[in-house]
Amino acid sequence: MASKHRYSAAVTWTGNLGEGTRSYKTYARQYDITCPGKPTVFGSADPKYLGDSERHNPEDLLVAALSACHMLWYLHLCAVNKVVVTAYRDSADGVLRANPDGSGEFEKVTLRPEVTIAGDSCAETAKSLHGRASAMCFIARSVNFPVEHHPEIVKV
Repeated sequence: MASKHRYSAAVTWTGNLGEGTRSYKTYARQYDITCPGKPTVFGSADPKYLGDSERHNPEDLLVAALSACHMLWYLHLCAVNKVVVTAYRDSADGVLRANPDGSGEFEKVTLRPEVTIAGDSCAETAKSLHGRASAMCFIARSVNFPVEHHPEIVKV
């Protein structure tokens, strides 16, 4: 039987500048994300939509969630397959198509993990485990667009 896990977050708009949403330019797009027992994440809209460039926007967070989920599954798979990872960094990006009516959707996200493995680890296995990590990632399995991965493996 499948198990179920629940996750909760509270998103609180903090951008009322005194007039609420009286007009498109009278309010800020800032919000706080809180999850029980964790630090607050300070968010805003993308600056293209009058957001604060110093805060994370939902699009940033989606790309980061996909990258982090892939990495965590990859590290697990490496550990159980005797591939010793000593460093991991991903330069991920997403392509969002904005439609004329103001709606939009992600077309794809590309992960570019740079993985360093110990010299006695198999580089071929290290590379192949990215496919399995992609198939296992809860977040990637939940989106309706492709999540591509183009890993680089370095042995030291």
